[in-house]
Amino acid sequence: MGNYSNVLLETSDNIATLTINRPKALNALNKDTLLDIKAAAQEVAEDENSHVLIITGAGEKAFVAGADISFMSKMTPQQAREFALLGQDVFRTIETMGKPVIAAVNGFALGGGCELAMACDFIICSENSKFGQPEVGLGVIPGFGGSQRLPRIVGSNMAKQLLFTGEIIDANEALRIGLVNSVETADQLMEVVTKKVKKIVSNGQISVRYCKEAVNEGMEADIDRSMTLEANSFGLCFATEDQKEGMKAFLEKRKAQFKGK
Repeated sequence: MGNYSNVLLETSDNIATLTINRPKALNALNKDTLLDIKAAAQEVAEDENSHVLIITGAGEKAFVAGADISFMSKMTPQQAREFALLGQDVFRTIETMGKPVIAAVNGFALGGGCELAMACDFIICSENSKFGQPEVGLGVIPGFGGSQRLPRIVGSNMAKQLLFTGEIIDANEALRIGLVNSVETADQLMEVVTKKVKKIVSNGQISVRYCKEAVNEGMEADIDRSMTLEANSFGLCFATEDQKEGMKAFLEKRKAQFKGK
């Protein structure tokens, strides 16, 4: 895996782990960090040995505490727009990757950090996690997709409350509103995430990818179009060796040995 200045990228047992590694800055996102995240994500996307990506933050305090405000404070309107477009592009790279991406949130996930977590397929967090889009308190709005993904995940009314107030919520409230899938103790977080990810890795990777595509594309389409998307992908599964092996193994009452073909 490539060497990066602001992130760490490791792979083991078909699982890639991308760690945002600026703990002294609470892993805040500046331009260089965003570019590293994109390059690392693209590396994982192209790596045949990496089936799932976990994204987390270095240290015990923060996943990502937000975008780097000292970096943003002197921007012109055009520079700010370009920075927003960069962040959106990086997070769309994660969101549209043909592999599952799981956020393991360990502490603050504020502003850009919350936006990064929401770009992942789902979020598992530690008890000490805090979530929020506090941008209105800085006189701005979310720029990396927060105003668009938050309502899609928690509904428009709750999203508006969080966006308009800028309030920061704890892990249990994040669970209650459906922002995160589960809350774990800090020392068990990565163990729980890894167990979940190993379950994903044990399944047919082509079908997992088709599931991600069906959900992501179907959420943006009307129900009839999205049903057609599902039927098309369901049909394509039957052109794979994995489908034949999966069903054969079921009928023979044994564990399937998928090859991703």
